[in-house]
Amino acid sequence: MKRLSNFALAAGVLLAGACATTPTTSTTPDVPAQSGAAPTPDPRVGLKAGMTDAGQALWNMNLLSNTPSPAPFNQSVNSDLAFTGNYAIQGNFNGWQVWDISNPRSPVLKDGYVCPASQSDVSVYRNLLFVSGEDLAARIDCGTQGVQDTVSRERLRGLRIFDISDIENPKNVGNVQTCRGSHTHSVLVDPRDSENVYVYISGSSQVRSPSELPGCINVPDDPNSALFRIEVIKVPVSNPSAAAIVSSPRIFADLTRPPTHGEAPEDVDAAAKRAAEARARGAITARIFGTEQVIGGRFLNAMLDSVMKARGGTGTPTAADTAALKANIQSIVDRMFAGDPRRGPTQCHDITLYPAIGLAGGACEGYGMLIDISDPVNPKRLSAVADSNFAYWHSATFNNDGTKVLFSDEWGGGGAPKCRATDRPEWGADALFTINADRSMKFQSYYKLPAAQTRFENCVAHNGSLIPIPGRDVMVQSWYQGGVSVFDWTDAARPREIAFFDRGPGDSTRIAGGGTWSAYWYNGVIVSSEMARGLDILELTPSAHISQNELDAAKTVRFDYFNTQGQQKFVWPASFALARAYVDQLERSRGLTTAQIASVRRALQEAEGKSGSARASALTQLAGQVEGYTSSDAAKQRSLAEAIRGLAAQ
Repeated sequence: MKRLSNFALAAGVLLAGACATTPTTSTTPDVPAQSGAAPTPDPRVGLKAGMTDAGQALWNMNLLSNTPSPAPFNQSVNSDLAFTGNYAIQGNFNGWQVWDISNPRSPVLKDGYVCPASQSDVSVYRNLLFVSGEDLAARIDCGTQGVQDTVSRERLRGLRIFDISDIENPKNVGNVQTCRGSHTHSVLVDPRDSENVYVYISGSSQVRSPSELPGCINVPDDPNSALFRIEVIKVPVSNPSAAAIVSSPRIFADLTRPPTHGEAPEDVDAAAKRAAEARARGAITARIFGTEQVIGGRFLNAMLDSVMKARGGTGTPTAADTAALKANIQSIVDRMFAGDPRRGPTQCHDITLYPAIGLAGGACEGYGMLIDISDPVNPKRLSAVADSNFAYWHSATFNNDGTKVLFSDEWGGGGAPKCRATDRPEWGADALFTINADRSMKFQSYYKLPAAQTRFENCVAHNGSLIPIPGRDVMVQSWYQGGVSVFDWTDAARPREIAFFDRGPGDSTRIAGGGTWSAYWYNGVIVSSEMARGLDILELTPSAHISQNELDAAKTVRFDYFNTQGQQKFVWPASFALARAYVDQLERSRGLTTAQIASVRRALQEAEGKSGSARASALTQLAGQVEGYTSSDAAKQRSLAEAIRGLAAQ
C-alpha cells in the first residue's frame, strides 16, 4: 500500500482549492426560466473541445464546482462513488480519493489512498469501506509493482475491506478472494440482521487458476463451475476480518442465449479499416462476433504461450510460433467463443439491492432480472427479460415504491461513441418496465440522451440514481462524454428530459476517453465522478419542471451514507415544503381548480405563521378541506392531505 505523502496531499488540497470553481466557458439556453420547452437548438451540439477548457451547456442546473484529481489519480480513470457523512469517496483505477463535500462549492481532499486495481468499485456501511478488485496486477498489499507470476499468493481478486473509523487513515481489516474477481459489488443491509452486512459480488473477469485459489473451475457443465453464479459474502460488522463467502447462487440456471443486435454499420466498416491497417503493420487480427478486431495484449501473449507449449517449447515464443498463430488464429478464436449456442449469460454486471421491498434488479449481460432477496444468503431469480435492442445489460434502478424498474444498456462498453445522430435511439439506452403483481416485468419505453454527440465522444447509458422529488420518479444519470441528464419517468411510457449538463469532447480529433462515470443525488446536491476531469458537484435549479418547493422537499431527505447499488427508500419528514410541493404538482396537473390552489396556499401561509395548538387546529381544518375537494388527481390530493395532517401532528 502506498499513501500520498503529506506534501502530495497538501498539494492536492491546494489544487482543489484553486480549481474548485465553475469553468468560464458555458452556454446558457435562450429559454425563459419557467418555460417547459427544451432549448432549441440544443446547446450540447457543437460544444468546444478541450480537456480543461471545454465548452459547457447547462439547462435547469448549475455547476457548483469542478475539482481535478491530484497525482497519481489524475494519471488513471476515476470510477464510482459512495458517500458517508460529509464525504464522497471516489473510486479510481489507482485506488480511491476521499473528498469533504460539506461545502459543495469547494471540496477538500482528505485522503488519497493508492491501491491499484480494476475498477475500485466502492461502497460504505458504518465504519466499513468495501472496494472491488479484479485486475490481474492488483496486489493484496496495494503495491504499485503489480503481479508478474501467472499464479501468485500476492494477487487480490475479490473484495477489500477497510475500517474507516478514522477516514484519513483507513486500515485494511479483511480481504475475500473470489474466482472471477469483483468487477462490481452491492451491499445489502438486512433490516432483520444488525450484526452482519452482506455483499453481493459480480465478477466478470476470467476464472482464476485453482492453483491460485482452490475450487475455481472453468468448466461450464461442471455443477461447481465458477461460471453462472454470483457470490454472497457475509461480513460480521464487529469482526470484518471474518468475512467469507457463504453462498454462490446460480441465478442464471436454464437461461438461454438472448437475441442481440450487431454493431452499427459504420462501426463494422471502421473496425475493418483499422484491422486492415494493423495487418499491414504485421499485427494479428480475427473476426470476433462478426467484427474484425486486432488481437493484442495479454490475450495475444496467452495464445502465443499456448502455441509454444503445444510444440513442447519453453521460454519465449519464437517467430515461428507467431507465424503458426497467425495462420490458425481464426479457427482458434472460433473455438474459444463458440461454446454452446443455446447457453445464456454467465455473470451479472451489476445488481441493485432494494431490501425495503425485498427485491434486487440484476443487470446480467443479456438479461434484466428481478431477484428475491428476502433471504440475503439465498437470493432467487423471480423473472427475467431480454431485448434484442440491448447489447449489454449494465445496471438497474427501482422507483421509490418498487412498482417500476429501469435497466441501462452499456452498448460499446463505455469506450465507444454510441450517441451519434446515426445511432438508433433504442441502442445504448435505458429500458423502463413496470413490475406486475406476479413479479413479472412489462416493457414500457426507452429513454436515451436526446442530444446527438460526436464520433469522438464515448457516450452510452451509465450510472445514476433517483432524486427524492416527492410523488414523482425523477432520475439523474451519467452518459460518459454525453454528460449528465435528469429525466422524469413518472409516466414510464413517456419519459422526458428536464435538465442537463454537458461538456465538449476531450479532443476534437480522436476519442480521448473521459466523461462522467456516475452522477448521484446525495443530501441536496448531485455529485458526479468525471473519469478524466475530477469531481463535479451540481445543483438543480427551479424550472417549469421542478419547483423550488419540490427541491426544498427533496432536500429534507437526508442519508447518513449512500450506495446507489444498495437502494434506500425515500421517506419525507413532515414539512411545509412537502405540502407545498404537492400543491405545485396539483397545479401542474390541474388536479385542483385555480381558486382551490390559491386557497390552500393562503391557508398554508397563515398556518405557518401560527404556533402550538393554533397551528395544529388550522392545519387539521385545512386537511379536511382538501379531502373534501373533488379532484381529477385523487392520489396527489390524498398525498397533500396526508402531508398537512403530518404537519398538524408535529
